[in-house]
Amino acid sequence: MPNDKQQLHKESIKYLTTAPLRESYPKFICAISDVAYEFLTTDEVGLIEQLYFKMKNIALRNKILYGLIRCRNLELKDFFQKAYKKERYLDMRLLAIHGLVQYAPEEEIEKVTDHFLKILIKRPETTPYNYYEYEFLRSAFGFPLLIKKYGYSCFEKVYQQVEKQYQDMPEAFKGHLTFDEDGKQVSLRTPMKIKQMIDRFYESRNLR
Repeated sequence: MPNDKQQLHKESIKYLTTAPLRESYPKFICAISDVAYEFLTTDEVGLIEQLYFKMKNIALRNKILYGLIRCRNLELKDFFQKAYKKERYLDMRLLAIHGLVQYAPEEEIEKVTDHFLKILIKRPETTPYNYYEYEFLRSAFGFPLLIKKYGYSCFEKVYQQVEKQYQDMPEAFKGHLTFDEDGKQVSLRTPMKIKQMIDRFYESRNLR
């Protein structure tokens, strides 16, 4: 007899199979949230993949990436390769790497991280103070976890560049948050304190 989680999962899949793609619709968001990835069948994962590539909502795509990373019993190499190319934010691309590394050999992963590194190096020009991305990449769920699990030199190379660019940022953008080994965000300062520090930074620049 299915437990409550399995029942919710079945109902969610049934709804998502027929429901229109309404990413801001509460029932649709709940259905995505109630998918239990440990119960996904091959047919069901195909549905989830289709939804992922149609979605514009980054938060919902993020949920799906986190879920599919844990589906080691399914062959998802092709999905994660395409997901890496689809995403533009480095934290989302890193989630795709977390999935891809479970299926691809080190030589393939090295090509992906070379591409990742090129984008990373350009970040200070485009989004110089994007501390959220840096904190994710250097967190317990970021490149340190991949280095610990796989020991690939390409991961170490990217991590060193992340650290360099992070240290080059003004202090006002450091140490606001991090992520634990499960990828959950951990706040280290209150939103008010963060705003104060960042506001002071910009005020000091305007006074010069």
